[in-house]
Amino acid sequence: MNKRTRTSVDKAVVNVWKREVGQLSTRNFAHRLGASEDLVWRFDIYTKLEKHRGCVNTVSFNADGDILVSGSDDRRVILWDWETGRVKLSFHSGHNNNVFQAKIMPYTDDRSIVTCAADGQVRLAEISECGRVEIKLLAKHQARAHKLAIEPGSPHIFYTCGEDGLVQHFDLRTQAATKLFTCQPIDDRRNYMSVIPLNAISIDPRNPNLFAVAGSDEYTRLYDIRKYKWDGSTDFGQPTNYFCPLHLIGDEHVGITGLAFSEQSELLVSYNDEFIYLFTRDMGLGPNPLPASPVSLGIDASDKIGGDHQFSACPSTMETDENGTPQVYKGHRNCETVKGVNFFGPNCEYVVSGSDCGRIFIWKKKGGELIRVMEADKTVVNCIECHPHTMVLASSGIESDIKIWTPKAIERATLPTNIEEKPKARGWMYRIASPDDLMLQLFSLQRQRTSPGRSGETSDARRELLDLILTFNANSDASSDNEGDTISQDDLFY
Repeated sequence: MNKRTRTSVDKAVVNVWKREVGQLSTRNFAHRLGASEDLVWRFDIYTKLEKHRGCVNTVSFNADGDILVSGSDDRRVILWDWETGRVKLSFHSGHNNNVFQAKIMPYTDDRSIVTCAADGQVRLAEISECGRVEIKLLAKHQARAHKLAIEPGSPHIFYTCGEDGLVQHFDLRTQAATKLFTCQPIDDRRNYMSVIPLNAISIDPRNPNLFAVAGSDEYTRLYDIRKYKWDGSTDFGQPTNYFCPLHLIGDEHVGITGLAFSEQSELLVSYNDEFIYLFTRDMGLGPNPLPASPVSLGIDASDKIGGDHQFSACPSTMETDENGTPQVYKGHRNCETVKGVNFFGPNCEYVVSGSDCGRIFIWKKKGGELIRVMEADKTVVNCIECHPHTMVLASSGIESDIKIWTPKAIERATLPTNIEEKPKARGWMYRIASPDDLMLQLFSLQRQRTSPGRSGETSDARRELLDLILTFNANSDASSDNEGDTISQDDLFY
């Protein structure tokens, strides 16, 4: 007699029975329930939070999970009671450009919020008992500052990174910034780039001494803060480890937009116009990776994963990695904006990401199976934030609202049939926001045109040059509409 395959519903019933008879603790029951695929299939929009007047670039829950903080192109920071949709507090951040990240410092009674923005500034907002907000400028990057990372469990320590390549360490007890290092290219392949512009930074929750940074090249760099000499007597710029899929080593056209550590110290890396990869610690390349091209590694460029971005592509070249193959997650599109990536589930059972197609993608962490695609925005979804204790997601992007997702749907969803329909890639062209950015891109194009073997690509290079100039023009026009620092009645409490 054939044994019937047990479904997720069957497992849920068994777990309820085990809990009732004392064979399963309440904590383990909650963890098993939170990891249930059945709940993932039933995600639906619970509510929309609508108060911002521009793209929402950051969403983050507090430690208790009852407050959501958001930041936007309108330069405002809003604290939400997300369950009721009510605004608890709204204030102007003090930044003079788009707010890219806003986080509540733990163990501060939700009264200390740190922010970074497109103006390069890092600020601290302190909320008094009477509700008054005092904002302080802590430090400044020389270019856009995309991300900050808070040391787990610390009400004082956090880090920032920026497109100037600088990584800074902050201690709110002194409210002073320490410039740790400026990220440098590992060789002269990118000689048009004196530093590596950084997009992402993340701290290992199991070992807060370790943090990773990544940006406009193919490598994720891991650092150990214990090696830093606080008297500045040594150079701290050397990573303890590098991570990169073998087929991307030497690829000058990729960069990294998002990083995340799991509770098991796994490292999740999201590449632009490519895929998402999961590394374990033993998959690192070591502290001194030798620069190599796919050809020198014996990898045919036509086999390179991501070359045609087909959903059914298989990373056959990665099977040669004797240190283990990083798990790959495919199907989404990440080329238009700086997108984050995240883990989801009580034990990080799932991987979640936004996409240029306006959808949210959820994969099983183990095996990389895509199990859910959710229609979220009309344009780009950049941020997916997971509730710290329960099955709740918050998403945001180019639209001005925030969507809260809960497993409330009666019917289970199925995967759409048009997963492979993705927007046309524009690569790193979203970066062009200043004359300096334009010049870096022009130098890159000139170098490509004069490289050996590229004599037949002159017309393509000219077309790409024209696209660069037109994109710069469009971005300049769009950004000029957001200049100025007006304060209205909305700067008051709601």
